[in-house]
Amino acid sequence: MKRVLIGVAWPYANGPIHIGQVSGCYLAPDIFRKYYKMKGREVLMVSGSDQHGTPVTVQAEKEGLSPKELADKYHRINDKALIDLGVEFDLFTYTMHSRHKEISQDIFKTLYDKDHIYLDVMETFYCSHCSRFLPDRYVSGTCPRCGTEEIKGDQCDECGLLLDPQDLHEPKCMFCGGEPELKESEHFFLRLSGFQEKLEEYLEDKDFWKNHVLNFSRGWLEEGLKDRPISRDMGWGIPVPVKGYEDKKIYVWFEAVIGYFSTSVQWAEKHEEDWETFWKDPDCHHYYFLGKDNIPFHTIIWPAILMGYDEELNQPYNVPANQYMKFQGEQFSTSRGVIVSLPDILEQFDADAVRYYITSVMPELRDSNFSWEGFKDKNNSELVGNLGNYIHRVLSFTYSKFGEVPSAGNMDDRDRDIIDLIHKTEEKVGTCIEECRFKDGLRHLLELSREGNRYFNDRAPWVEIKEDRGRCATTLNIALRIVKALSVIATPYLPHSMDELRGYLGSKTDWHEVSWHEALEPIEVGLKIEEPQPLYKSIDLDDVFPDRKILAGLETLDLRVGEIAEVKDHPDADKLYVLKVDLGEEQRTLVAGLKPYYEKDELQGKKGIVVANLEPAKLRGIESEGMLLAAEHEGKVSILRADGEPGDQVENTTYGAEEISFGDFHRREFFVAEFIDGKLQADEIYRCLDEEEYDGDVVVCVHDGNGLTLKVGGTPIKLDRKVPPGSAIK
Repeated sequence: MKRVLIGVAWPYANGPIHIGQVSGCYLAPDIFRKYYKMKGREVLMVSGSDQHGTPVTVQAEKEGLSPKELADKYHRINDKALIDLGVEFDLFTYTMHSRHKEISQDIFKTLYDKDHIYLDVMETFYCSHCSRFLPDRYVSGTCPRCGTEEIKGDQCDECGLLLDPQDLHEPKCMFCGGEPELKESEHFFLRLSGFQEKLEEYLEDKDFWKNHVLNFSRGWLEEGLKDRPISRDMGWGIPVPVKGYEDKKIYVWFEAVIGYFSTSVQWAEKHEEDWETFWKDPDCHHYYFLGKDNIPFHTIIWPAILMGYDEELNQPYNVPANQYMKFQGEQFSTSRGVIVSLPDILEQFDADAVRYYITSVMPELRDSNFSWEGFKDKNNSELVGNLGNYIHRVLSFTYSKFGEVPSAGNMDDRDRDIIDLIHKTEEKVGTCIEECRFKDGLRHLLELSREGNRYFNDRAPWVEIKEDRGRCATTLNIALRIVKALSVIATPYLPHSMDELRGYLGSKTDWHEVSWHEALEPIEVGLKIEEPQPLYKSIDLDDVFPDRKILAGLETLDLRVGEIAEVKDHPDADKLYVLKVDLGEEQRTLVAGLKPYYEKDELQGKKGIVVANLEPAKLRGIESEGMLLAAEHEGKVSILRADGEPGDQVENTTYGAEEISFGDFHRREFFVAEFIDGKLQADEIYRCLDEEEYDGDVVVCVHDGNGLTLKVGGTPIKLDRKVPPGSAIK
């Protein structure tokens, strides 16, 4: 592979990029690009602001700006934030660029002329009160699959289902809240069904893709591809290039993926290069980085567009889509205001600290969670306490005792083992990055640093220098070889601090001039060591957020024991029960999605845990006055079981606490943990604070970096059925 083209999903220019997006698709490709540049490959990484999507027009109306004004505003903000994080594109442009418009219209017209696009009539929502057709994100409603309310009409952010607005239950106009009606309107359709066989052939050899990407893509093909509308009745966007239909606009998901090609052409024209070297050379591999909600657009629709437009163009080689990183269990969403924005976090913390934490919890294979306590713990224990500590103690000791890199004398087996470990680590980290396993690569880096700390402690150069200065010099030379290796192989992950580190080693060059294989070379003897300063700073969240409340705390929750007195079928929903639950002094009506997992008689009379201060919500017409907690893992569901009396309070919670929203509740993280032989069996980040041992017991923990066993009357809450440790409580 001589060349690499990296396509990165285009962020909507409707707000600042948030941490969920960085973990999903912006940090990983930067690590990937830096690695291959250091390996000497020709790399082209492109993306830009998606300025034509309906999220832009929706937000523009909220802010009282024109779509162009809003799009320009957030393009500038996001471009700067990515640069500040250290993410480097060869070209980060925007969909309003004239070259993108020309190429998008050319591809549309070419496909139309080849009969891959055709005109037909479809039903579209129209709001008579607002006198306007409603594009997908101007319609909200309830997801037909998972029941999440107030989702937009193109996709459910909770379960990832792609939608047409007509699929929504109880659709409403976003502007007036009224019920829109369906009206017929002419639109252009991509004849996706015509590419069924070619796409099946294309996916045949993609077994090296991530399982969730391949399964999602093949699932579309197994269901049979359906033609998709690719025009919309709206005033903002790229006009359809067909005479008489210029008032219609090309739908954003169609023209946004074309941006990878149009931006490559823009880059080539700007730098007087030939774009075909990246698009028609079979020795150039195309990688597309995105979140899981964009998988079919890049593994089905974009390949079909390329096939129909020009079969000589390179198809995606790999689409290493990440899953979601959530914020305390809730999906990040710019439109819903659930964000930790990239500009905001970079105002408070160093860019490499942010890069480190996001990589360490990157949702490569499954959803992950961002938490402030987790950020603090990872930074302080690993970045500062492990990597930074090792580098600083080696540099400081060498600076004070020698002032330069000393030469190595006779090496023993331990010294040679360290050199061998450097070679193995360089290879392992490189392989991990090439295979898009960035978390594993970071883990191997830390293993080298940990071994360096052990080596330094075992050799004790502060003792050696008094007894055998030559042996001390050898120890420091080997320890500095680790430091040099780290300064190279950690660069794709931590470019800012590794540039600073190379400065202490006497190099004034930045990462752009560093070769990957320099990690294996001996460090230059006699190289002057500059007086070092710590590369990383410890984080004290109380200094940054003095008024904060720990989100995973229990003080704002009212959790009580509830006994299920009655179970009935929901009259209008196949998967819901209507429960009457006794809370001691009162009885509540709860609507619960337990029907697929429990028979009525299995629930009758059971005692569970109820969130009693959750704001009431109508679920299919029946008001639910709380929530019955249950653990869930891969389709297995178990309600929580308590041994107390109805109305008993869960310890550390507040009786009669102020009412909270569903979103507020899900910002707290609850998990299942298990004690076996007195040890907690769960992911290493779940650290239970209880000293008691509950051998064989399954308990429920709430945590934000640390854990707390939930109890009623001193007895841990358990489970009705067995589910694995780490299962989430919902």
